[in-house]
Amino acid sequence: MEHAPTEQDLLVRGGRVIDPDSGRDELADVLIRDGLVEAIAPGLDGSPGVEVIEAEGCLVTPGLIDPHVHLREPGGESKETIATGSRAAVAGGFTTVCCMPNTVPAIDSVRTLEFVHQRAEHGALCRVYAVAAATIGRRGEEIAPIDSLVRAGAVGISDDGDVVADPLMMQQVLATCARHDTVFMQHAQEPSLTVGASMNAGATCTRLGLRGWPRIAEELVVERDLRILAETGGRYHVQHVSSGGTVELIRRARARGLQASGEASPHHLLLDDRACEGYDTMAKMNPPLREEADIHALRQGVADGTIGILATDHAPHTLQEKSLDFESAPFGIVGLECALGLYAKALVEPGLIDWPRLVALMTIEPARLVGLDASGIGTLAPGGPADLTIIDPGHCWTVRTGEFAGKGRNCPFEGWTLTGRAITTIVDGVPVHAVEAPSGVG
Repeated sequence: MEHAPTEQDLLVRGGRVIDPDSGRDELADVLIRDGLVEAIAPGLDGSPGVEVIEAEGCLVTPGLIDPHVHLREPGGESKETIATGSRAAVAGGFTTVCCMPNTVPAIDSVRTLEFVHQRAEHGALCRVYAVAAATIGRRGEEIAPIDSLVRAGAVGISDDGDVVADPLMMQQVLATCARHDTVFMQHAQEPSLTVGASMNAGATCTRLGLRGWPRIAEELVVERDLRILAETGGRYHVQHVSSGGTVELIRRARARGLQASGEASPHHLLLDDRACEGYDTMAKMNPPLREEADIHALRQGVADGTIGILATDHAPHTLQEKSLDFESAPFGIVGLECALGLYAKALVEPGLIDWPRLVALMTIEPARLVGLDASGIGTLAPGGPADLTIIDPGHCWTVRTGEFAGKGRNCPFEGWTLTGRAITTIVDGVPVHAVEAPSGVG
């Protein structure tokens, strides 16, 4: 979506400007005019009529991007809308999100895709792009009009929420996506192995008397798809990786030269299946929380570059739905508003990566995944769009779901104390969200 340029020019002054695409990492000012970055340099002039935003002690980065969110519109507006989801996004520092097609109806036609674009154009605070369905109704039986959907602006293809289970259909989808150099995003879940399952197969599951969801249900799909990818070519992306075995499969595929990638979500980097103790539905998600060894493998995969994308899988549900018994409650949690601090806790604080690499995983890497880098999204450069996130890496704060800007409150991180927060979000040169940083912190 596009925004009308602001009439108010901005000067973001004195921050540590990080742009992973160009390798810039320096103390500098950023001058914004008419929705574009005009200059980046130390000592820029804040002339009359230019609003100054002080950024001393903060990181000034390209606007954060989340390539995997559920905005629920059309069909699930009681849980989230494009407008409320965008409020959650900017509150978390995200200037661009890509919404998944598991809506009602599914985003499997140009008409529904255009509906999403129109709703975003007239009601969203951030840029909203749509990932379109691979098959009609996401049922896996008939291929969707991928050619038309890509031409109409779909930035990726996925049946997210469901796997493309049939190998022949998978081959057709990958081949079609390859013709357009459009990424296919797989929800890796072998359905025959997960019937009635609600959490990870393991000791906790056994103790709770629930049916287990084995790692192999994810790994089998990924291994099969990578074999097909070797024949079709193209780009293949594994959503919400949960198993250490999947990390290794992606690592080997990349070593063979395949264009395979994967994403990690905050909950799979920080929580194991013991969070489900007491039948806590806030910890019920798809794929499920695994075990400590999987957390370690995912973190190492991020550290060594095997996992090159961070994505929240923001999945709002009503508290009424989440109040059902564990097996009946829906899968999923919200993540946009606390993701940055959670990623810092999982990856930066242990020393696995530094802040510039974290910024890359949340800006230019997802932009490249969905082809938005060609329009300057994911970078911070003169002449490019003025989408910026100002991050206070020392801002200590507590997750309070009752204060979230979006509709969703289904979050297992309630009460967690995190360090690192987006304090200002700027989209097309317009400040759309700001929080007051603690005095002297940064």
